[in-house]
Amino acid sequence: MSKIFIIGLPRTGTTSISVALLEMGLLVAHTAFTKKAFEMADAVSDAPCFSDYMHLDTLFPGAKFIYLSRDVDKWVPSITMLLQKMAPHLEPKTGKFNPILKRSFHSLFPATLPLTHNALAECYLNHERAVFTYFKDRNDFLAIDVSEPNSLLKLKQFLGKTVEGDTDFPKLNVGRQVANWKEYKHPNKINSNLAGAEHRKYFDY
Repeated sequence: MSKIFIIGLPRTGTTSISVALLEMGLLVAHTAFTKKAFEMADAVSDAPCFSDYMHLDTLFPGAKFIYLSRDVDKWVPSITMLLQKMAPHLEPKTGKFNPILKRSFHSLFPATLPLTHNALAECYLNHERAVFTYFKDRNDFLAIDVSEPNSLLKLKQFLGKTVEGDTDFPKLNVGRQVANWKEYKHPNKINSNLAGAEHRKYFDY
Protein backbone atom coordinates (compact mmCIF):
# COMPACT_ATOMS: atom_id res chain seq x y z
CA MET A 1 0.00 0.00 0.00
CA SER A 2 1.22 3.52 -0.81
CA LYS A 3 2.14 5.79 2.07
CA ILE A 4 -0.33 8.59 2.77
CA PHE A 5 0.84 11.98 3.97
CA ILE A 6 -1.55 14.64 5.28
CA ILE A 7 0.12 17.96 4.53
CA GLY A 8 -2.49 20.45 5.71
CA LEU A 9 -1.44 22.86 8.44
CA PRO A 10 -2.38 22.35 12.10
CA ARG A 11 -6.00 23.29 12.85
CA THR A 12 -7.25 22.32 9.40
CA GLY A 13 -8.71 18.96 10.43
CA THR A 14 -5.64 16.77 10.88
CA THR A 15 -7.14 15.00 13.89
CA SER A 16 -10.43 14.33 12.10
CA ILE A 17 -8.76 12.83 9.05
CA SER A 18 -6.35 10.81 11.22
CA VAL A 19 -9.27 9.26 13.11
CA ALA A 20 -11.10 8.57 9.84
CA LEU A 21 -8.02 6.77 8.49
CA LEU A 22 -7.80 4.69 11.66
CA GLU A 23 -11.42 3.67 11.18
CA MET A 24 -10.54 2.55 7.64
CA GLY A 25 -8.10 0.09 9.18
CA LEU A 26 -4.88 2.01 8.52
CA LEU A 27 -1.93 2.44 10.86
CA VAL A 28 -1.77 6.17 11.60
CA ALA A 29 0.75 8.52 13.20
CA HIS A 30 -0.50 12.00 14.09
CA THR A 31 2.95 13.60 13.86
CA ALA A 32 6.00 11.38 13.36
CA PHE A 33 9.58 12.20 14.32
CA THR A 34 11.52 8.99 13.67
CA LYS A 35 12.31 6.83 10.67
CA LYS A 36 10.61 3.89 12.38
CA ALA A 37 7.36 5.79 12.89
CA PHE A 38 7.27 6.69 9.18
CA GLU A 39 8.12 3.14 8.19
CA MET A 40 5.44 1.58 10.40
CA ALA A 41 2.61 4.01 9.64
CA ASP A 42 0.40 3.73 6.58
CA ALA A 43 -0.51 7.39 7.03
CA VAL A 44 1.16 10.32 8.77
CA SER A 45 -0.40 13.71 9.45
CA ASP A 46 0.59 17.12 10.79
CA ALA A 47 4.24 17.88 11.66
CA PRO A 48 6.59 17.43 9.93
CA CYS A 49 4.55 16.46 6.85
CA PHE A 50 3.28 19.99 6.22
CA SER A 51 6.85 21.30 6.01
CA ASP A 52 8.71 18.23 4.66
CA TYR A 53 6.35 17.09 1.91
CA MET A 54 8.93 17.55 -0.86
CA HIS A 55 11.47 15.46 1.04
CA LEU A 56 8.86 12.80 1.78
CA ASP A 57 7.90 12.74 -1.90
CA THR A 58 11.50 11.76 -2.70
CA LEU A 59 11.81 9.26 0.14
CA PHE A 60 8.54 7.45 -0.57
CA PRO A 61 7.93 7.09 -4.34
CA GLY A 62 4.28 6.40 -5.09
CA ALA A 63 3.01 8.06 -1.90
CA LYS A 64 -0.29 9.93 -1.86
CA PHE A 65 -0.53 13.47 -0.50
CA ILE A 66 -3.64 15.09 0.96
CA TYR A 67 -3.87 18.82 1.58
CA LEU A 68 -6.47 20.10 4.03
CA SER A 69 -7.91 23.52 3.29
CA ARG A 70 -9.91 25.71 5.65
CA ASP A 71 -11.47 29.14 5.47
CA VAL A 72 -8.54 31.36 6.45
CA ASP A 73 -10.69 33.68 8.59
CA LYS A 74 -11.71 30.67 10.69
CA TRP A 75 -8.23 29.16 10.71
CA VAL A 76 -6.41 32.26 12.01
CA PRO A 77 -8.14 32.44 15.44
CA SER A 78 -7.68 28.69 15.87
CA ILE A 79 -3.97 28.67 15.01
CA THR A 80 -3.45 31.77 17.17
CA MET A 81 -4.82 29.91 20.18
CA LEU A 82 -2.61 26.90 19.41
CA LEU A 83 0.57 28.92 18.89
CA GLN A 84 0.01 30.84 22.11
CA LYS A 85 -0.25 27.55 24.03
CA MET A 86 2.75 26.06 22.26
CA ALA A 87 5.03 29.11 22.33
CA PRO A 88 7.06 28.28 25.49
CA HIS A 89 7.68 24.73 24.26
CA LEU A 90 8.76 25.86 20.79
CA GLU A 91 11.69 27.89 22.10
CA PRO A 92 14.80 26.61 20.24
CA LYS A 93 16.97 26.05 23.34
CA THR A 94 14.57 25.70 26.26
CA GLY A 95 11.38 24.36 24.68
CA LYS A 96 10.45 20.79 25.56
CA PHE A 97 9.01 19.84 22.17
CA ASN A 98 10.79 17.48 19.80
CA PRO A 99 13.44 19.34 17.73
CA ILE A 100 11.80 18.20 14.48
CA LEU A 101 8.44 19.58 15.58
CA LYS A 102 10.13 22.87 16.46
CA ARG A 103 11.85 23.04 13.07
CA SER A 104 8.64 22.19 11.27
CA PHE A 105 6.67 24.92 13.03
CA HIS A 106 9.41 27.56 12.76
CA SER A 107 9.71 26.90 9.04
CA LEU A 108 6.10 28.08 8.65
CA PHE A 109 5.75 30.34 11.69
CA PRO A 110 9.04 32.20 12.35
CA ALA A 111 9.79 32.81 16.02
CA THR A 112 9.62 36.57 15.47
CA LEU A 113 6.27 36.37 13.70
CA PRO A 114 3.66 38.71 15.18
CA LEU A 115 0.47 36.79 15.85
CA THR A 116 -1.64 39.22 13.85
CA HIS A 117 -4.42 38.13 11.55
CA ASN A 118 -2.63 39.38 8.44
CA ALA A 119 0.73 37.79 9.31
CA LEU A 120 -0.80 34.39 10.04
CA ALA A 121 -3.07 34.55 7.01
CA GLU A 122 0.01 35.17 4.87
CA CYS A 123 1.68 32.09 6.38
CA TYR A 124 -1.36 30.02 5.45
CA LEU A 125 -1.56 31.39 1.91
CA ASN A 126 2.18 31.03 1.29
CA HIS A 127 2.01 27.37 2.33
CA GLU A 128 -1.07 26.75 0.21
CA ARG A 129 0.50 28.35 -2.87
CA ALA A 130 3.69 26.32 -2.43
CA VAL A 131 1.76 23.05 -2.08
CA PHE A 132 -0.47 23.65 -5.10
CA THR A 133 2.49 24.72 -7.22
CA TYR A 134 4.51 21.64 -6.27
CA PHE A 135 1.68 19.16 -6.88
CA LYS A 136 0.21 20.83 -9.97
CA ASP A 137 -1.31 18.32 -12.42
CA ARG A 138 -0.42 15.30 -10.28
CA ASN A 139 -2.92 12.49 -9.72
CA ASP A 140 -1.38 11.47 -6.38
CA PHE A 141 -2.61 14.67 -4.73
CA LEU A 142 -5.99 15.54 -3.21
CA ALA A 143 -7.19 18.79 -1.64
CA ILE A 144 -10.27 18.70 0.59
CA ASP A 145 -11.98 20.77 3.28
CA VAL A 146 -13.10 18.37 6.01
CA SER A 147 -16.01 20.67 6.91
CA GLU A 148 -17.60 20.36 3.47
CA PRO A 149 -20.30 17.76 2.68
CA ASN A 150 -19.03 14.52 1.14
CA SER A 151 -15.39 15.34 1.94
CA LEU A 152 -14.90 11.92 3.54
CA LEU A 153 -16.43 10.35 0.45
CA LYS A 154 -13.84 12.13 -1.72
CA LEU A 155 -11.07 10.82 0.52
CA LYS A 156 -12.33 7.23 0.31
CA GLN A 157 -12.56 7.44 -3.47
CA PHE A 158 -9.06 8.92 -3.72
CA LEU A 159 -7.66 6.08 -1.63
CA GLY A 160 -9.62 3.41 -3.48
CA LYS A 161 -11.54 2.44 -0.35
CA THR A 162 -14.98 0.91 -0.32
CA VAL A 163 -17.50 3.72 -0.11
CA GLU A 164 -19.67 2.65 2.81
CA GLY A 165 -20.95 4.36 5.92
CA ASP A 166 -20.28 8.01 6.65
CA THR A 167 -19.48 10.45 3.86
CA ASP A 168 -18.58 13.34 6.19
CA PHE A 169 -15.77 13.64 8.71
CA PRO A 170 -16.33 13.48 12.48
CA LYS A 171 -16.06 16.89 14.13
CA LEU A 172 -13.07 16.53 16.46
CA ASN A 173 -10.61 18.90 18.09
CA VAL A 174 -12.90 21.90 17.74
CA GLY A 175 -13.00 25.08 19.77
CA ARG A 176 -10.29 25.14 22.40
CA GLN A 177 -9.68 21.39 22.35
CA VAL A 178 -6.16 20.50 21.25
CA ALA A 179 -5.55 17.05 22.76
CA ASN A 180 -8.23 14.83 21.22
CA TRP A 181 -5.70 12.60 19.45
CA LYS A 182 -4.10 11.57 22.74
CA GLU A 183 -7.50 10.80 24.20
CA TYR A 184 -8.66 8.75 21.22
CA LYS A 185 -7.88 5.11 21.89
CA HIS A 186 -7.26 2.80 18.94
CA PRO A 187 -4.91 -0.17 18.39
CA ASN A 188 -3.75 1.21 15.01
CA LYS A 189 -2.21 4.37 16.43
CA ILE A 190 1.55 4.65 15.81
CA ASN A 191 3.80 6.33 18.38
CA SER A 192 5.37 9.49 16.94
CA ASN A 193 8.71 8.69 18.60
CA LEU A 194 8.86 4.99 17.79
CA ALA A 195 12.43 3.73 18.10
CA GLY A 196 14.01 1.47 15.51
CA ALA A 197 17.42 0.15 14.51
CA GLU A 198 18.72 3.72 14.43
CA HIS A 199 16.97 4.58 17.66
CA ARG A 200 15.01 7.83 17.23
CA LYS A 201 16.85 9.15 14.22
CA TYR A 202 14.94 11.12 11.60
CA PHE A 203 15.68 11.17 7.86
CA ASP A 204 18.84 12.88 6.67
CA TYR A 205 18.55 15.72 4.21
